[in-house]
Amino acid sequence: MLIYSEKITPRLQYIVNTLFAGNEVQVTDSSADFFNYTGAKINYSKKRFSENELLICSSGLLFETGIKAQKIQCSEWNNLKIFFQTHGDIPFDIFSAAFYLLGRYEEYLPHKKDSYGRYAHEESLAFKEGFFHQPLVNLWKQKFFEILRHKFPQLQLNESTFSFQPTYDIDIAFAYKGKSWYRKLVSKLKKESAIINGKDVFDVYDWLDELHQQHHLSPTYFFLVADRRSKYDKNLSPKSKELQHLIRRTAQQYKVGIHPSWQSFHDENLLKKEITRLTSTSQKKISDSRQHYIQFVLPHTYRKLIESGITDDYSMGYGSINGFRASYCSSFYWYDLMKEQETSLQLHPFCYMEANSFFEQKLSSEEAAKELQQYHDSVKQVNGTLITIFHNHFLTEQEQWKPWREMYKAFLQKNFPQQLTSPSLQQPL
Repeated sequence: MLIYSEKITPRLQYIVNTLFAGNEVQVTDSSADFFNYTGAKINYSKKRFSENELLICSSGLLFETGIKAQKIQCSEWNNLKIFFQTHGDIPFDIFSAAFYLLGRYEEYLPHKKDSYGRYAHEESLAFKEGFFHQPLVNLWKQKFFEILRHKFPQLQLNESTFSFQPTYDIDIAFAYKGKSWYRKLVSKLKKESAIINGKDVFDVYDWLDELHQQHHLSPTYFFLVADRRSKYDKNLSPKSKELQHLIRRTAQQYKVGIHPSWQSFHDENLLKKEITRLTSTSQKKISDSRQHYIQFVLPHTYRKLIESGITDDYSMGYGSINGFRASYCSSFYWYDLMKEQETSLQLHPFCYMEANSFFEQKLSSEEAAKELQQYHDSVKQVNGTLITIFHNHFLTEQEQWKPWREMYKAFLQKNFPQQLTSPSLQQPL
């Protein structure tokens, strides 16, 4: 397929690469080449050449440089919210609208922060306009591809298939094991139930292994390995034999990633130290990351991850509410708006975290089960990737958390009775 534009910019090339990933698409600024092309073609300008093209009128965003407030007014198209309305064969500039959402353009503009100093989800266009719970860009893309196939019956477009990637944040690996005698004493004085049936309550890893094998799932575990404890970093000491054993055991079976500490957000030197520590302990190359408390600021945090050798980040979501932060449920590369360039950092958006359901949205386990199922169905509808976040301490057999443990188990049994690809499981150390 050929796309014509009077000017080829990094923004335009990026969004074409993203929306048409896996397909052969070229962008040209030659009107003659475009006019003579006999295959499927998109005219991204404001003037139609012929009837043998699909015209998308540009709004101008992809030809700008720098960042400034955009005038956005939403309307509807095929029961979907749209903005950057224009006149063409579809009623809006889908390329600019998708770029605005995927590039997180609004997060570079002046905005309010939440109590943790993060971009507040209430500031987002998706939340204000009521499409926060939809993978809107995927839905646009799905309808867009239908129109292209109807216009050009010979056109073959490759699309992704639905997949599920469970992920776990290991903030506090054990409730009792690996703690100093003082912290164990404090736990006892608080009458905390740290042991059930002779086993540390937070030690749910064998149970998770059974679920993964039963449903043939390939999870990713993110470990918090801050050197010092703080208000928000409460992990076991990375020198703890129990934590080191768990990391090695997990790395033998699954992919492991770094969970950069809260302290590393404020002290950049700590990030590389934590990655080095996890690399040494796991004896695996660490290239995956998810920010602790989903604490990140654009472009600063992502640039530091790239500098530290991270290639894949799983932080694109909110730590305050479940939904689609970038209105997308497929992986995509981060575009650095300040440098106006596509980067090598691949983003993997998540849409569900159980801690959001419980702490922020105040849902019961039954209500959370319905919410999780709704996100599953929404992602499956557009052949996206469903990425969930659970914490080991939410999946214990303690009275408070057992309903959440059962909720997760029931969700897997309902939706993933069989999978075609099974992870290579090895015996733990």
